[in-house]
Amino acid sequence: MTEFENIVIGKRSVPALTITVILMLVIPAFFFIYWRRKHKEKTNISWLIAGAAGFLVSARVLELGVHYFCILQDNPVSRFINGNTVAFVFYGIIMAGVFEECGRYIVLKTIMKKNRTRENAVLYGIGHGGIEILAVLLPAMVLYLVVAILFSAGDTENALKTLNITEETAAAALPSVQAAAAFDDSMMALNIIERLLAMLVHIGLTVIVNYGVVSSRKLCLPIAIVLHMLADTFPALYQRGVLPLWAVEVWGAFWCIVIVSVAVRLYRHLRFSDADAAGCSV
Repeated sequence: MTEFENIVIGKRSVPALTITVILMLVIPAFFFIYWRRKHKEKTNISWLIAGAAGFLVSARVLELGVHYFCILQDNPVSRFINGNTVAFVFYGIIMAGVFEECGRYIVLKTIMKKNRTRENAVLYGIGHGGIEILAVLLPAMVLYLVVAILFSAGDTENALKTLNITEETAAAALPSVQAAAAFDDSMMALNIIERLLAMLVHIGLTVIVNYGVVSSRKLCLPIAIVLHMLADTFPALYQRGVLPLWAVEVWGAFWCIVIVSVAVRLYRHLRFSDADAAGCSV
C-alpha cells in the first residue's frame, strides 16, 4: 500500500491533536461547572442528563436510523441524495433541524415538567452540546491522534497492522490518515472555535424551544428548526467539498450571534414562580 508509505506526518500534528483532545474535554466541563456554580439553587443535574440523553436518542439513534436507509444503503433514494449536492445539503439540514429540535421539544414538553427554570433550560443545552462533543467528535479526534502517533514513528507496516488497515479497507482508511497527517495549529484553532460556537448554538436553541413550551408559543419550535437548518447549511456544503473550512466558521459565527441574541431576549422574558424554582439543587 504505497499510498500510505508516502504520507508524512506534520511536525505539529501530534501536539495539535493532543491539545484538541484535551480542550474538547475541557469545553463541556467548563460550561457545566461555570453555569452550575453560578446558578446552583436554580438548576438540577437531571436537566443536564436529559439534554445528553435527548441528543443521543434524537440524533444518534432516530436520525441515524433514517440515514442508514437514505444515505448508507444502496437504493434509489440514497443514490439520488449522495449523487446530488443540493439534495444532500437539503436532506442533511432538514434531518438535523427536525430531529434535534423536535427531540428537544418532546423532552422539554413531556418529560422535564418540574423545575422549569430558565437556568435549567441552559443546563439542558449544555448537556445536549456537551454529549455531542464527547460521544461524536472526541472519539474521532482520539483516533486521529492515535493515527498521527503511529505513523510519526516511521514504521508504516506496524501502523497499518495496529490500525487493522488491509488492502480491502485501505481506500476507506486513507482519508482519515491524510487528515491526521495534515492536522496543524490552524486546524486545531478552527475545530475548537467551531465547538465553542456549537455549544452556544445548542444552548440558544434550547432556550428558544423551552420558551415556546413554557409560554405556549407554537412558533418557537419551527423557528428553532429553521435557525438550526440555516446554521448547518455551510457545514453540509463543506462536507461536499464546496466550501473551505474558514467560510464554515464565519457562517457559524454569524448564526451563533443571531441565535444567541434571540435566546438572550427570550431568556430575559421568562418568569417563573417561586414554586417552580424551589428545591432545584441536587
